[in-house]
Amino acid sequence: MSLLRLTFLGTSAAQPTLHRNLSGLTVKADSDLLLFDCGEGSQRQMVRFGTGFTVEAAFFTHFHADHYLGIIGFLRTLGMMGREHPLRLYGPPPARRLLHQAVHLGVDALAFPVEIHELKDGDSVRRDGYTVHAVGVDHRINALGYVLAEDSRPGRFNLAQARARGVPEGPSFGKLQRGEAVTLADGTTVRPEDVVGPSRPGRRLVISGDTRPCASLINAAKDADLLVHESTFSDDEQERALETRHSTAREAARVAREAGVRRLILTHLSSRHDTDPSKLLGQAREEFSGPVEVAHDGLTVELPLRD
Repeated sequence: MSLLRLTFLGTSAAQPTLHRNLSGLTVKADSDLLLFDCGEGSQRQMVRFGTGFTVEAAFFTHFHADHYLGIIGFLRTLGMMGREHPLRLYGPPPARRLLHQAVHLGVDALAFPVEIHELKDGDSVRRDGYTVHAVGVDHRINALGYVLAEDSRPGRFNLAQARARGVPEGPSFGKLQRGEAVTLADGTTVRPEDVVGPSRPGRRLVISGDTRPCASLINAAKDADLLVHESTFSDDEQERALETRHSTAREAARVAREAGVRRLILTHLSSRHDTDPSKLLGQAREEFSGPVEVAHDGLTVELPLRD
């Protein structure tokens, strides 16, 4: 997998504002387009920010209305566009009941299959070149975070070493890179480890969904390339964060620090911080020394390959 690109469709908590839509995030993983949450208006944001509509799977963190009601219109649009191949929808219980209602709300049956799958903490969805893991988090209702974990990549091919061992260029190079031994014309066997370096770790993207800081997410986010964590409130709204089972920006940054992540992006902002999230950013930077920023609608981020 070479491309791993995020586009933030909506970064507001609970209600849309003039500048921020409700929760939604697309992830382009090579040829796959994934959708994480789908608040009202997400499909318009997809048009606005040019993500395309070729979504293979949608993952819901939980079923508060601001995180999933947009799927109703999105499904209708896909039907009008002539989609035929299946769309897979994933989420914690009661995903089957609520998403079934969304699929069948107010119109005839869709012309393409919709598969609904319920996930719990520890479940995984295997895709080509990566896996999406579900992580139980701490919110007012049943909720999940997600970890997109790329497969390890082969080590670097040492061209000079291969030539020095007499390996002819062409198909033999490919066999060695695929982990297969090659027998030369003189009977010598060249093994992959003779000319290929150690495997390289894949990238890890972690999406918190709505949650209080919790050990399960910290453990799942260890050494992640990017943590996207909700930061609904600032320090002076701590009591409200506890009451609603959300996180402050400082708490999100503390999760990032304890997990040892490489980069943190804050999202799901209360309307109090709609146009000026500087307070959130400042408090987060007091806790986390790595790169940290506040997401805005349309923010696009590409995660580089690991060495």
